[in-house]
Amino acid sequence: MSLHISRATSEYANQLTAVAISAKRYWNYPEAWIEHWLPQLTISAEYISSNEVWMMTDEDKPIGFYAVSETEEGYELSHLWVLPEYIGQGIGKQLFQHALERCKILEVSVLRIESDPNAQAFYERMGAKKISENHSQIFGQERILPIMEIQL
Repeated sequence: MSLHISRATSEYANQLTAVAISAKRYWNYPEAWIEHWLPQLTISAEYISSNEVWMMTDEDKPIGFYAVSETEEGYELSHLWVLPEYIGQGIGKQLFQHALERCKILEVSVLRIESDPNAQAFYERMGAKKISENHSQIFGQERILPIMEIQL
């Protein structure tokens, strides 16, 4: 493996979208849910150009990425996805640590994360703390997303 983290450029939009969808499917959500989430999982060229989007490549193939975006409340980790075949190899940790370094450069003091429930333990291992929950419904089922923060 020849791994490298670099700033994403707009021509990678479709490949990053494919990484996000593949990573979300890793958790065995119903396909109807995946279809419902496609708008949030789709990474556009415009999104890449207007947010901090960084990707890890293996021989120029994107295998993971993250995005940090500015919201009304501050900065948020909007995306952190790793292709399933690379999960468990420290890629997510490297991307998350890179995101924290970028936040320090941007003078961000707190990074907010609306986590997938399956990723909560990962973010806790990275030093984030759960501060609240976002309750919603998807196809009649309650879904609770942990809201987390990490102090920089």
